[in-house]
Amino acid sequence: MALALKDRQHHTYGDYLGWKDDLRYELINGNAYLMPTAHDLPHQDVAGEIYCQTAHALSGQPYRVFIGPLDVRLPKKNETDNQIDTVVQPDVLVVCDSNKLDKRGVRGAPDWIVEVLSPSTAGHDQIKKRNLYERHGVREYWLVHPVDRMLTVYRLQYGEYGKPELSQLEGETPVGILPEIVIRWDELAARLPKDY
Repeated sequence: MALALKDRQHHTYGDYLGWKDDLRYELINGNAYLMPTAHDLPHQDVAGEIYCQTAHALSGQPYRVFIGPLDVRLPKKNETDNQIDTVVQPDVLVVCDSNKLDKRGVRGAPDWIVEVLSPSTAGHDQIKKRNLYERHGVREYWLVHPVDRMLTVYRLQYGEYGKPELSQLEGETPVGILPEIVIRWDELAARLPKDY
């Protein structure tokens, strides 16, 4: 994994808010992980397209779709914001409960999260964040692999992600927990560079 630790101290959201540098971090159980300051064009294209299709599908619905970077705070219990030691910035997310939204972002698990894999963050998204999202109750978690043109879908059942569903980025894929959202892949996949 190419993500570098800021240091080996235990950090909280209170610390995170005080960092003045222009770098982006995620906190997972108090560990600070340096995130890319910019993604490549295919990553942005995939995240942007999923966001646009989702926003269109949810027009008039009470649910909210967001595109990263946006702070998602995942408290363990009733921690104050300053005590929370896990803050992530998913690429695309949907929140069904508006009580989880505030001026800083999201407090609590989104219902659906999409991470677009990049070479520098793939292990982080596939292992650390998958386990984290399962533990915090993210109902559906998608990993989009632009290089391999593959989709991995995890759905929460009885508090655990079962066997992932794998498919190619072709045709369309409905979101299991929000069937009004259907992601259409063909036009997007055709735009991805062949040598990516």
